[in-house]
Amino acid sequence: MAKKEFKAEVDKLLKLIIHSLYSHNEIFLRELISNAGDALDKMKFLHLTDDAFKSEAFEGRIDIHLNEKEKMITISDNGIGMNEDDLNDNLGKIAHSGTKLFAEQLTGDAQKDSNLIGQFGVGFYSVFMVAHKVEVITRKAGSDQAFKWSSDGQSGYTTESAEREGHGTTIICHLNEEHVEYAQQYRVSSLIEKYSNFIAFPIFLHYEEQEYTPEGEEPKPATMVERQANSAKAIWKRSKNEISEEEYNEFYQTLSGETDAPLFHMHTRAEGSLEYTTLFYIPAKAPYDLYRADYRPGVKLYVKRVFITDDDKELLPIYLRFIRGVIDSEDLPLNVSREILQQNRILTNIKGASVKKILTEIKKLATDDPQKFEQFIEHYNRPMKEGLYSDFVNKADLLEIVRFKSTNHDSEWTSLAQYKDRMAEDQKSIYYLCGDNPEAVRNNPLVHAYKKKGLEVLLLSDEMDQMVMPMVQDYQGLPLKAINKSDADEGLFDSEKDEEAIKAVEGIVEKLQDVLQDRIKEVRLSARLDEAPSAIVSSDDDMTLQMSRMFQMMGQEAPEVKPILEINPKHEMIQMLAATEDKDLIQDYATLLLDGAYLAEGAPIKEPARFTKLMFKYLKNK
Repeated sequence: MAKKEFKAEVDKLLKLIIHSLYSHNEIFLRELISNAGDALDKMKFLHLTDDAFKSEAFEGRIDIHLNEKEKMITISDNGIGMNEDDLNDNLGKIAHSGTKLFAEQLTGDAQKDSNLIGQFGVGFYSVFMVAHKVEVITRKAGSDQAFKWSSDGQSGYTTESAEREGHGTTIICHLNEEHVEYAQQYRVSSLIEKYSNFIAFPIFLHYEEQEYTPEGEEPKPATMVERQANSAKAIWKRSKNEISEEEYNEFYQTLSGETDAPLFHMHTRAEGSLEYTTLFYIPAKAPYDLYRADYRPGVKLYVKRVFITDDDKELLPIYLRFIRGVIDSEDLPLNVSREILQQNRILTNIKGASVKKILTEIKKLATDDPQKFEQFIEHYNRPMKEGLYSDFVNKADLLEIVRFKSTNHDSEWTSLAQYKDRMAEDQKSIYYLCGDNPEAVRNNPLVHAYKKKGLEVLLLSDEMDQMVMPMVQDYQGLPLKAINKSDADEGLFDSEKDEEAIKAVEGIVEKLQDVLQDRIKEVRLSARLDEAPSAIVSSDDDMTLQMSRMFQMMGQEAPEVKPILEINPKHEMIQMLAATEDKDLIQDYATLLLDGAYLAEGAPIKEPARFTKLMFKYLKNK
């Protein structure tokens, strides 16, 4: 018998689970049953596709034995089982990063935190919330050797050879005094119904039942009862009119490990040249790993109700990674490999139709249930924008879904369709501005100029906007124009009215150009600036400053972008500079004009100390 220490902070993780989630300890049963279901899925797949296992009879099942006298609950399956290496890998260690992230996600709300157990793949360890000792006896399919794993959850664990009839895993939980309720039939039955009713294999409860004995008669001996405690039905194969909202929600909770109801669901059955069924859910809140590169896909693939995979990121586009649900095909071969899946024409067609269905239902939600749609936008507006960047086939649908803040509706979301409806008849474009934060975008001097002109501007402060908006280009024939591009004024601002002011500052462009030539592309007089003395814009063929910074932050090479400095001929500072020949004054003010424009854009400046020094120098002179 080998005594081993837990690896990679499992001991700390166990303390976190026990002390942070103690009040919601019932989820241990959900996790152990889910693990058993996964093991059965894998065994069923082997049985159907691997010649070495086809001859062996297989009827997957989970058995739960309750023993109130001994304060024990035993969960057993005839799934794929484990060998000694599997035991050490699966029950003896957990990735350090996973442990750390798990700890960071804890909020102190046991109901919410309990969902993290399954999400982080640490479900087995939750058993130590209710048990002072756990034994695992397991035998891997295709092997004659069984092993036993034992631990108290504190001082490491032991592994040794054992005996087990047939492949599968048995988990024996020796319950703490305060948790003997989990050896009681009524308690375990209610938890199976709550969390595991739609596990695809039958769950059998085994417990003693005492028959009623009339007064005065000898008590009859207790009898052992075996009964199925779950429905074990593939809910997605049933007709929609047969399924209640409660059943849909229960299946979602079984599927996702969540305790909250989903935002809404979509159930589709396709017949004809392709036969398949899909049942998709949108979680009420964004999954914790939505923006992690190692996110866990939420869609399971079945073929004729046989589980194939739940970790294939190709089943739906990446921007729909928050979707939970199942795809069940009648046409795919059972032995389809992951490599074949990625190029399979049948699955490609199912994927395309599924994306269309999901986007159509989301669009309908905007009119059918605006409150739910607003909740959807709160959590998933950004992934929808990712779709605009990557999914050109569904671009039109995505443009109807994404929402924006604007100068007309700064506190509310607006759609491009609503923007278009509000446009003046002579307006030829949809205007927007991207920036690094909402405050900088809202207070940009160019925004003020367009707003004063009566033109609505979309205010975009998500870093994703920098990547997406140049890809959109138009909406229903209307071009989308960034107002910090040099061509965005489109003759909207009448420079003829400012002829006198322009004449008065003649020569200022050359003076500033000489001073700033290494930092800018050019200086030009602007008719669209009103109160601000200056602003920076990009030429039509250059990327914006924000885009350039984003590439640099991602560690990618980006060409140096020199902005165009627009100056306001009506502003007293520009008029004062035009009237002076003081080269030092012009040099100082040139720096103030350019760096001030950078700051108004929400962009960093190269020499903040120099800018501050100059600012206080001239404030002092005031």
